[in-house]
Amino acid sequence: MLAAAGLDFAAIAADIDETALKAASAAAPEKLALDLALAKARAVAIDQPAALVIGADQILVCDGKLFDKPADLATAATQLRALRGRPHRLVTAACAVRGAEILWTHVEIPHLTMRNFSEPFLAEYLQAEGVNICACVGAYRLEARGITLFDTIDGNHFTILGLPLLALLGFLRQAGAAAT
Repeated sequence: MLAAAGLDFAAIAADIDETALKAASAAAPEKLALDLALAKARAVAIDQPAALVIGADQILVCDGKLFDKPADLATAATQLRALRGRPHRLVTAACAVRGAEILWTHVEIPHLTMRNFSEPFLAEYLQAEGVNICACVGAYRLEARGITLFDTIDGNHFTILGLPLLALLGFLRQAGAAAT
């Protein structure tokens, strides 16, 4: 998304234990997503103190239950069955830090409702998408066949993909890090 927007950047994976941070937190999903985004950004900023570091995280919430990225296709199938015919939220947080300073934070929450798809459709979907969906918190990719799982979607497409891009670009323009 950042490359498509014409930004020059380096992607650096943060060395944090997300599972441990989630397990240790009793925070609401909005705060938890932002805490995870900040933890990622801070972990990278330690080695890049002069850089403007962006962190992001996304949490899927359905009926108060938090969902993680599925470990395998069997888990993805179970997760999709739990979401089938039901609404859920994608709590999506992003932040920017420089050194130890938090420069910007933002949370957006798209609302999506999966349609009541059949078991044969689910099997075909899993076969077509394969393990790629295990990298996605909802076990779906809207930029691929995942769009066929939904009845309604209320929210920004980029945010659903995992980054509130329009808000981030607004911040980057204000910070002088993107063309105005």
